[in-house]
Amino acid sequence: MKEPLPYVEGVGPSRQRLPPGDWPSVYDFLVARFPSVGAAVWLERMARGLVVDETGARLGPESPYRAGAHVYYYREPAAERSIPFEERVIYADEHLLAVDKPHFLPVAPAGRYLRETLLVRLRRRGMPDSLTPIHRIDRETAGVVLFSTNPATRGLYTSLFRERRIEKIYEALTHPNARINFPLTRRTRLVAGEPFFIMKEVEGEPNTETHFELLNESDGAVHLRARPATGRKHQIRLHLSALGMPVVNDRFYPTVSPEEEDDFSKPLKLLAKSVTFTDPLTGQERHFESDRKL
Repeated sequence: MKEPLPYVEGVGPSRQRLPPGDWPSVYDFLVARFPSVGAAVWLERMARGLVVDETGARLGPESPYRAGAHVYYYREPAAERSIPFEERVIYADEHLLAVDKPHFLPVAPAGRYLRETLLVRLRRRGMPDSLTPIHRIDRETAGVVLFSTNPATRGLYTSLFRERRIEKIYEALTHPNARINFPLTRRTRLVAGEPFFIMKEVEGEPNTETHFELLNESDGAVHLRARPATGRKHQIRLHLSALGMPVVNDRFYPTVSPEEEDDFSKPLKLLAKSVTFTDPLTGQERHFESDRKL
């Protein structure tokens, strides 16, 4: 579906579905829903024609509220800090794009990250506006990320992850623990933790599984290969922390560090090393691997 606002320098519009409610106008809802933006900013955006409905019609301060309608607008976050690391395109065709992402760079816009994201960078390099990530890895993690370049075949590739028909291999540098022997497989149940952006292990039916193998140990660090059978948020990081072997430079596990600016000299030592799968269109085996080292 064509967006009612165009992409600008690789950045597409945000979309908000209007929920049931008694707000007199779209403007009143937006001010209530996004208090950090402020009423004056919404008025200024509307005056510039940068808030529209699903038909592309401009919305103003008096536009009546219609539950179920969609509102499109551009996010304008505060100035973003430049991330001084470059992505590398590994492979591209009319259906699929494989990219080697650097540490610190988010895959897609979220929160305070908009232009300094992998998706927007790629669009600005000439990739189509329809470019969409098939899966994601943490902002702090480097390595292979796959994108769909064709909406008509996107579902075939996303199903690889949903149906676990793709092999993902990670590498990690961790703190040593003499009581742990490899190889080993950890199966636990992960749920949302507190604060909201972390996960925690709880009792119950496992919903995660990671197999770990020792690659080498030297200079007080353990180099591991991880093969996750599932794809829960922060799965590898939390599994290793629970083993008493947190990933080097992990600011979330086992303890959340105070929020501060990224220290680019201390990346999280976790790498999405490779993905391997049978291409659902051609039947050929695909293998994409990161050149990065930990």
